[in-house]
Amino acid sequence: MTKIFEKAPIPNRWLVVAGSLLMQLSLGAIYTWSLFNQPLVETFGWSAGDTVFTFSLTLAFFSLAVIVAGRIQDKTGPRIVAIAGGILTGLGVSMASFATNIYFLYLSYGVIAGIGIGAAYVTPLATCSKWFPEKRGLITGLILAALGLGGMLFKPVILFFIENYGVSKAFLYLGLIYGSLIVAGAMALVVPPRGYQPPGWHPPAPETGKTVNREIPPLQAMATPQFYMLVVWMFFGVSAGLMIISVAASIGTEMVGLSLGAAGNAVVTISLFNAFGRLGWGWISDRLGRKFSMLGIFILLSAAMFYMALIPMNYAGFLMATCAVGFSFGGLAAMLPTITAEWFGLKHVGNNYGAIFIFYGLAALTAPRLAIAIGFEKALLVAGFACLGCIITAVFAKAPE
Repeated sequence: MTKIFEKAPIPNRWLVVAGSLLMQLSLGAIYTWSLFNQPLVETFGWSAGDTVFTFSLTLAFFSLAVIVAGRIQDKTGPRIVAIAGGILTGLGVSMASFATNIYFLYLSYGVIAGIGIGAAYVTPLATCSKWFPEKRGLITGLILAALGLGGMLFKPVILFFIENYGVSKAFLYLGLIYGSLIVAGAMALVVPPRGYQPPGWHPPAPETGKTVNREIPPLQAMATPQFYMLVVWMFFGVSAGLMIISVAASIGTEMVGLSLGAAGNAVVTISLFNAFGRLGWGWISDRLGRKFSMLGIFILLSAAMFYMALIPMNYAGFLMATCAVGFSFGGLAAMLPTITAEWFGLKHVGNNYGAIFIFYGLAALTAPRLAIAIGFEKALLVAGFACLGCIITAVFAKAPE
């Protein structure tokens, strides 16, 4: 049955991209959780901290599921894994409509939907990388840009359901929408035949004395310093980005003195530049190299952290800094899976990137709480110095021998 599923003919590799974009737009809607916080507090009387923890659980189980799903898709192919992810995502979000206590919300939206999102998320990245070896950075950026835009696309839909039907019914309808769209997009996912090369393209010749045909399984990858370099980039880069993304409005009100409405505009600009960064850095890296791009991302991210921590900001400066964070965060999302595939090979990319992606979940659980616990200025300084460390490691970055 699995073999039949995966050998369905695909007339054009761009159909794989179209299905991947549909999936990612739907998965990106998960980052709109902040829209549910206040309605849940008002409806059920839960504390804001309790409701926000739902999103932390979602990200944590999301990152865990990426590891398992990556391993499974390497063996069975992407389509079945993506369909299962779509079903779980839709089921978890829909089940949240029946939550009358916070723990059922944690189970449904946090655990079940989080697992579904992680399973569905990893499949388009690995599949499209195999179809587009000549423009892998650009295609990865395009796929991930859709994830960044998903929240903006679904924001008015979510608000419409909440305002007209209440927050519980909104979960039900949104779960049905998310699940249906993800499953529909998953039907287009199929791996190319072994040895596939796009018409007119040939792999670059290896450098003298070196080979570019790396197929390194996870245990061997973990024995290389390059694996831990990717882990450092993932954890500290994502921590710096999520530290701003999760509390951008609070930084605007407390550090800049803006009204909540004005500070909230940073949420929109971060989303836009997050999408631009996923696409833009993919395009840049295809032309100027992955190493140049990683250096640029961390230089920009470090500069934004130090600027916000040390220099008094006005409204324009605040928006510029948050846009730089969004652009850098999007670039990390595009670069890390691309570099993983190029350093360790495509055969095990699901497993290898899944092992690295677990540190996204750890960053999501750590960074927002750190920002609140030690204060925004100190947290920004810590993040800035961490990004400086990432710049140093990027200077010495090179593929495994």
